[in-house]
Amino acid sequence: MNLEKALVWFRRDLRDQDHAALAAALSQARQVYCAFVFDSTILDALPSRSDRRVHFIYESLVELDNALRTRGGGLIVRHGKASELIPQLAGELGVSAVFANRDYEPYAKLRDGKVAKMLQTGGIAFHLCKDQVIFDRDEVLTQGGKPFTVFTPYKNAWLKRLTAADYASCTGTTGQLAGLALAGVPALPEIGFAKTDLAILDIHPGMSGASLLWKRFQNNSIMHYRELRDFPAAKGSSSLSVHLRFGTVSLRKLVRAALELHADAWLTELIWRDFYFMILDHFPRVAEGAFKPEFDAIRWNDWPEGFAAWCAGQTGYPLVDAAMRQLNHSGWMHNRLRMIVASFLTKDLGLDWRLGEKYFADQLIDFDLAANNGGWQWAASTGCDAQPYFRIFNPVTQSEKFDPDGKFIRQYVPELGSLTGRQIHSPWQMGPLEQQASGVLIGRDYPIPIIDHAQARVDTLARYGAVRKPASL
Repeated sequence: MNLEKALVWFRRDLRDQDHAALAAALSQARQVYCAFVFDSTILDALPSRSDRRVHFIYESLVELDNALRTRGGGLIVRHGKASELIPQLAGELGVSAVFANRDYEPYAKLRDGKVAKMLQTGGIAFHLCKDQVIFDRDEVLTQGGKPFTVFTPYKNAWLKRLTAADYASCTGTTGQLAGLALAGVPALPEIGFAKTDLAILDIHPGMSGASLLWKRFQNNSIMHYRELRDFPAAKGSSSLSVHLRFGTVSLRKLVRAALELHADAWLTELIWRDFYFMILDHFPRVAEGAFKPEFDAIRWNDWPEGFAAWCAGQTGYPLVDAAMRQLNHSGWMHNRLRMIVASFLTKDLGLDWRLGEKYFADQLIDFDLAANNGGWQWAASTGCDAQPYFRIFNPVTQSEKFDPDGKFIRQYVPELGSLTGRQIHSPWQMGPLEQQASGVLIGRDYPIPIIDHAQARVDTLARYGAVRKPASL
């Protein structure tokens, strides 16, 4: 221990257990302060003052503050530009070092660079720790020393490199949390936001919410994850994505459990998460354009009405519409459905993937730039290790395969509730008598499909074929 006082800056890691930066600070300093900044640079860019993510953060901070107080500390909460407030707070507290967990998004890296420079001018060290991934930077590279751009070789190298130390819990108990006369977490209206309908998701914020979901997943679904994960009505996923996004659960804990339970399919999903962080870190240009630059030349359709219908869940394709209505209603969407609606937007409607990526960024409670960008570029065939452009999801066969009885569709498209399992996937194919008998008239009670899938496939192949690189001879 060589420091008298240190500051831990919480960001997307809202827990007090198995926390790399907190453990490092407690191991190196006698007194450790804890802080969080409601970063106005991020908040001011949000489309609404009633944002589920901000509410989730707020509730998680209240729980974190209480947990830190039971340990003799507490949370210092500020609102403003983090790049200015953290160096200012470090100076006020007289700390010798600031500890935080590394972030891989372009804005975060730029912000942290500014903070590091300002702290340096005051003689204060800035330590960034690895916490939200298992491996980062150059820890997993090809034999040629390059970042992987194909998932399966990356996964194999990731697993080969993995040791128990990589997912061991981070603890640091030598130092003490410093107590102040803290005011606690400011109410949401004080930072210009309002509470939302978080309860609609049945996802509870904070470490306790993560623990509840994790126990539920362990008890009910994890051993059947491979069989159930693609069926939105089956509730076979963990729903932990928002907790991973804001760090109310430790990734190391989840990896450790997946290994102990031999839950290989679920572990693979966690590795995908690391993969997309790695891609964003090494290739930050993906945040603005295609990973495969030739696809930036695609001539997308200019069809505002088509985009509006997609956003509203009024395309005439029931599973697509149900998925979009789930998103609009709850701020969350099942992963299989994310792929289906992304394929539909880019390859049926012929619209720029960035439109969908931005809409998801505004709506998803678990929005994460790396995963969202990676998923959209995968579906649009513009990204690394993406689905080939000639593989185009058929929204009807996807519906028949992954919601065979129409249970999920009926939940979010109730106007089709009277249809049979056969009819519900493509209701426009019903004849006049069937429509009359079911009480569902297509064009009146539910939209006529806004696009013909077969023709859209032809158009998409031509659109991508015009810009793709020719095969090497």
